[in-house]
Amino acid sequence: MNIKALGKTLKDGTAALIISQVNRLYFTEFESSDGYLIVTNKGAAFITDSRYIEAAQKEAKDCRVLLMKSGKEFAEQLVSVIKELGGKTVWIETSRLSVSDAKLYEKILAEGKLKLVLNDRLDTAINEFRKVKSGEEKAKLQKAQRIAEKAFKTILPMIKPGVKEREIAAALDYEMRKAGATAVSFETIVVTGKNSSKPHGVPGDTKVKKGDFVTIDFGALYAGYHSDTTRTVCVGTPTPKMANVYDTVLRAQKAGVAALKPGLRAFDGDKVCRDIIKEAGYGEFFGHGTGHGVGVEIHELPNLSPRAKKNILLQPGNVVTVEPGIYLPGEFGVRIEDMLLITDDGAHNFATLPKKLIVL
Repeated sequence: MNIKALGKTLKDGTAALIISQVNRLYFTEFESSDGYLIVTNKGAAFITDSRYIEAAQKEAKDCRVLLMKSGKEFAEQLVSVIKELGGKTVWIETSRLSVSDAKLYEKILAEGKLKLVLNDRLDTAINEFRKVKSGEEKAKLQKAQRIAEKAFKTILPMIKPGVKEREIAAALDYEMRKAGATAVSFETIVVTGKNSSKPHGVPGDTKVKKGDFVTIDFGALYAGYHSDTTRTVCVGTPTPKMANVYDTVLRAQKAGVAALKPGLRAFDGDKVCRDIIKEAGYGEFFGHGTGHGVGVEIHELPNLSPRAKKNILLQPGNVVTVEPGIYLPGEFGVRIEDMLLITDDGAHNFATLPKKLIVL
């Protein structure tokens, strides 16, 4: 479906050359570390090497699958396939292309009397497709979320004084894979005590202590689609200041979730959360955007950010996170994150984990 939809947007004589692993996966629903997808309004072809050819012939959707030739023969093959599909002008993903590769493709195509266009047309078109999730994509995202949540619940009992950050992270990664994840969505973040003031801190040998916050940012990869969730828990009773900061982040996060609906400016999706944190006196301690799109990549469009263009509106099918935080250097930090689907009249929250402070 995705390939056919892309083909319908291309004029006669225009071919899309898709080289990135993530966009090949998005369009063919087949994962490979190497390959080239060519799409025109007349059809599509996927060229891949011998490691993937058998599986690709069975699994790749809506395209002819060809065995990649080597060396100079590949250049001739690429040109030949594009011409067979009616291509004369070739669009390519410039945002995922190095300068040296751009020169190489330009040379290969010019020798075949084809014109390579180095602009952002293909990137823009693909981003527009990927922003709106299909029913099948939604189901994969939901499954990824369920896997991650099951794993999180399993490892909660091990979070106690004396346990290292890296031990918690390793256990969570293992449980996600055990529950059906093909991989983790990103390097799992587990930070405790003073380390929790680092939004993207790396789990290390720091041990959990009584009275610590522990912030856990995690996600599962399932069938090429990611989940993304953050929860902050407390080991023992939090101080009044810790409780106040947690409550502030929770109020901001709930307000951000409640605001999500079609037509909401992405800028305002951020502002709702940011204003609450500013009013509480912690504005300078919330330095990142409120949320981002999630799909075949852990960070994709649209972004809920103070830097978002004010004409960017949320629409049904968008999947975004809402993850405000407060980070007090040398003390502690709190982040709470859910992943949500924009629906026709609001938003569906994929996350089911409680957000009331969990005291262990």
